[in-house]
Amino acid sequence: MVVHEFTVEEGAFLVRLARKSVEEYLARGVEISPPADIPEKFRVKRGVFVTINKLRFEGGFRHKVLRGCIGYPYPTHPLVEALIDAAISAATSDPRFRPLKFEELREVVFEVSVLTEPELIRVPSPSMYPQMVRIGLDGLIVKKGWFTGLLLPQVAVEWSWDAEEFLSNCCIKAGLPPDAWLDRDIQIYRFQAEIFEELEPQGEVIKKELHWG
Repeated sequence: MVVHEFTVEEGAFLVRLARKSVEEYLARGVEISPPADIPEKFRVKRGVFVTINKLRFEGGFRHKVLRGCIGYPYPTHPLVEALIDAAISAATSDPRFRPLKFEELREVVFEVSVLTEPELIRVPSPSMYPQMVRIGLDGLIVKKGWFTGLLLPQVAVEWSWDAEEFLSNCCIKAGLPPDAWLDRDIQIYRFQAEIFEELEPQGEVIKKELHWG
């Protein structure tokens, strides 16, 4: 079932708030406060991720390159508070990248994914996990002991993975062997997301529709 809780206008508000949070932090070193006059739905505790992509032009084609992605997998904080923190962290604290510079803001687009609460997938046998993963709809969390990894729903679509490849890559993200999803002591959760993204830096915001089989 596709999640439809937020309108495009509400998604645009979240994306612009994410960008503003980063702009203010990079320019003045301050974390902005959540706006006061917002609908109650933005104050409900929700999981949320902010993805920052850099736009590059090569061979006459434009493509996006990941520049940072951090978020809250579980609904532990009000949405706007989690969003502001995730946006700043994606820009400055993603260990895979150097901190974003203020000058780069004109070259990047922001993407916000609002998550449903993760649901533990229960199967009689681990070999059945691929049957329970819906590419283009589900994101995954893999847990085993201290190891944990998360991949958003759009990642599988962007890389054209099937369900087994998605599971394997989520295991790798957790620091586990790619076939760890076949272990009986592993826990795998799925969640869905509403995704909103800028088409251009500070440009139009759309709801990202994923396609699945």
